[in-house]
Amino acid sequence: MKLTLAFLLLSAAPALAFPVTVQSCDRQVTFDAAPAKAISNDVNLTEMMLVLGLRDRMIGYTGISGWKTLDPEMRKGVAELPELAAKYPTKEVLAGAEPDFFFAGWNYGMKVGGEVTPETLAPLGIQTYELTESCIHIGPKEKSSMQDMYNDILNLGTIFGVDAKAEELVEGYKTRLAEITAGVDRSAPLRVFVYDSGEAAPFTAGRYAMPTALIEAAGGVNIMDDLEKSWAEIAWEPVVERNPEVIVIVNYGDVTAEQKIAFMKDNPAFASIDAVKNDRFVVLDYIEATPGPRNIAAVEKLVAGFKVD
Repeated sequence: MKLTLAFLLLSAAPALAFPVTVQSCDRQVTFDAAPAKAISNDVNLTEMMLVLGLRDRMIGYTGISGWKTLDPEMRKGVAELPELAAKYPTKEVLAGAEPDFFFAGWNYGMKVGGEVTPETLAPLGIQTYELTESCIHIGPKEKSSMQDMYNDILNLGTIFGVDAKAEELVEGYKTRLAEITAGVDRSAPLRVFVYDSGEAAPFTAGRYAMPTALIEAAGGVNIMDDLEKSWAEIAWEPVVERNPEVIVIVNYGDVTAEQKIAFMKDNPAFASIDAVKNDRFVVLDYIEATPGPRNIAAVEKLVAGFKVD
């Protein structure tokens, strides 16, 4: 009888928890009930929804096939869910799908001053939760940390009434991260550069982008952590001057990781860079380098890549 009662109380808890309020960048957003017709943008945000068991609360996703490919795990996760837009969705596309929730971010499906924002979607009955990493685009934010990803998982748990699942996931991530980084020597952090894309000028991760947190967790330092941006295009000169010992390649899109590595190794301008001389490259898939459940695996890759044989 006690077990039955406990089960009933646990089952009823989500329904009794509403309304709930979460912080979304500079806004407090209140939900009177858990969303039932959600749309997520981008592969990493979509995976956050999936690991929380929210597949049945989704009516589609956006912003994946235009730039990235789905691995077998993700293809299975979104099976039968329609991709409503290959890149950023328009307001018309979202209105036509009639969702009640949009999980996106600034430069993750929304643009400052664009047609799709929390303010433009609200009159359509669509509530929006913004990716924590992206908040720097609309106001002050703390330096990137692993807490950014934990925060989003926990807030989604609150929004959808699956707090216990969210807390279990985050505790598991923290435990695994502690195991992975237990032997990391932080006395002399390796200098690391993140190469996302671009040949004439590189697109890289700054102070507020997730790779900065991943690199620091693995015992390195992002050579561009004084760049007061999340992701941005810079010049090659500071990369050469700051002489990274390891280069992290973000793998996605039409230019493969192998091609990016070859570009750096074959270019005389980069011949003096320690990472190039010593062939020290670590490849992270886009879904690992952006906020999401695979950040823990990304740190594990970096820890292994930072070790000198």
